[in-house]
Amino acid sequence: LPVKDALFKVNNRKAAIIPDARIRLVNGDFKSYRGDQFTGWDWQDAPGKTTFADTVVTRHGLPSFRIEDPFKNPYGNARLVQTLSVPPYRQGRLSVWIKTDGFTGSDSKGVAILTSHDEREIAYADWEIQPDQDWKKYEVDFNTLDNLKIMIYLGVWGGKRGKLWFSDVQLEETGLLNLLRRDGCQLEVRSTSGKVYKEGADYNYLTDPKMGIDPWPGEYNVSHAPPAIQIPPGSTIEDGERLKVSYYHAHTIGSDQICCCLSEPEIYTLLKDQARRVNDLYHPVGFFMQHDEIRIINWCARCQGEHKTPGQLLADNVSRCTSILHSANPIARTFVWSDMFDPYHNAVKTYYLVNGSLLDSWKGLSKNVIVVNWNYDKRKKSMPWFANQGYQQILAGYYDGAPDSIAGWLNDAHGLQGICGVMYTTWQNRYDDIEAFAHAAWGGGKGV
Repeated sequence: LPVKDALFKVNNRKAAIIPDARIRLVNGDFKSYRGDQFTGWDWQDAPGKTTFADTVVTRHGLPSFRIEDPFKNPYGNARLVQTLSVPPYRQGRLSVWIKTDGFTGSDSKGVAILTSHDEREIAYADWEIQPDQDWKKYEVDFNTLDNLKIMIYLGVWGGKRGKLWFSDVQLEETGLLNLLRRDGCQLEVRSTSGKVYKEGADYNYLTDPKMGIDPWPGEYNVSHAPPAIQIPPGSTIEDGERLKVSYYHAHTIGSDQICCCLSEPEIYTLLKDQARRVNDLYHPVGFFMQHDEIRIINWCARCQGEHKTPGQLLADNVSRCTSILHSANPIARTFVWSDMFDPYHNAVKTYYLVNGSLLDSWKGLSKNVIVVNWNYDKRKKSMPWFANQGYQQILAGYYDGAPDSIAGWLNDAHGLQGICGVMYTTWQNRYDDIEAFAHAAWGGGKGV
């Protein structure tokens, strides 16, 4: 994601960010309240009924925001909300401490950061909050993108019983956190008057040494301190000077997931090598491509330079991936998840932090690729759509739920061409239902 004109200041030959005062919460420490109503926040669900100002259960003596038995409120929502005016294309981080006591049943809990004009999320935190836990710190990063106002939601959606506390909520602008350095992700440092400074002469080559390796290789955490810009002897940058810094950063989604670039050539060099090594090791009869829930596309300069929609970029990518696998093993079959190529699922105009429309992504999908369809909720539209496009489909059932739900898939697939199998899909390594699933699959359809 891009950052534009973040303000830095040089002090003792190091430049660090000057956090924009607008990216800051009012009463994030919950010190100010009247009764059970916290001041400085735009609104609060059911104060004194399901949300409370707690001065007994505290962290370091500061009042906490307590949620208790949110089922008493319609829809089980119990939240604090604050709207902020913010500068566009700036990187930020929100942190909060959370404690629970017998807290059960919630569609979602923690924090959400939304745009004010269309309530689109710009941060996606998937925090593991246990029903009973002591104070634990949680963090999420975000980018304001082209928004001038954002809304901070703190609390619970669809909650049921128990208690949950929030304490010491901090919102800050960060600079150079998980900084990306590659073609298409340029770094520019310039003076406030517009002079562009030269890397290697006016400032040292800049990287975030902890990006992608903390706490181990492959992890992109948002907790570490970002790097400072080092000013070497002989630089034309003066001590005390203010700088405008533009750059790109990796952005985490859900449980610390990172999306790769669809246009970067090195991606395909890596994929070719991986396909060759996997084929040499296993000699597989099939490859399953992992195109699934791709949350960020089309922000870097390389992707923008393609002058294509995200759907077109993804179509190019899946076509190239299919060719790579075919080159590695011409007789192996190829499979792919359905969602990113399904106009009734994720191949839509607006999806997470994808910059543009995902329509037409399916145009890069070869008819030789078998689609593993998991769009159960809209199966009556999704299955015929893929069938009419000429794709074979495997129906991904179970999902650690009722094993006989596969019968619903098969009954609705009756008469469709190309339904060639079902899959027992477990993410929790639960195989005790596999026999019941098999009976439902073999006996629940109408001759499919």
